[in-house]
Amino acid sequence: MLNTPWETGSDLYRRLVVSALLTTAVGILVAVVGAATEQRALVITGIPVIVAGMVCHLAGMVVRSRDVRRRMKGMS
Repeated sequence: MLNTPWETGSDLYRRLVVSALLTTAVGILVAVVGAATEQRALVITGIPVIVAGMVCHLAGMVVRSRDVRRRMKGMS
């Protein structure tokens, strides 16, 4: 059995990772569509959506490190 973050992560961590991936993907899609259609407003709209996805990803990393600290504290 592999000991991956997905397998050992909490439900909150998994939800944050999935939402980060989806939010970032939507932001990239909006930015690419805006660039392809030469609509500057769409490109500028896509940037904060991508940033929101990155924030979700960082929140997932914080939750994961918190879970690991709790697990390590319980082992000692």
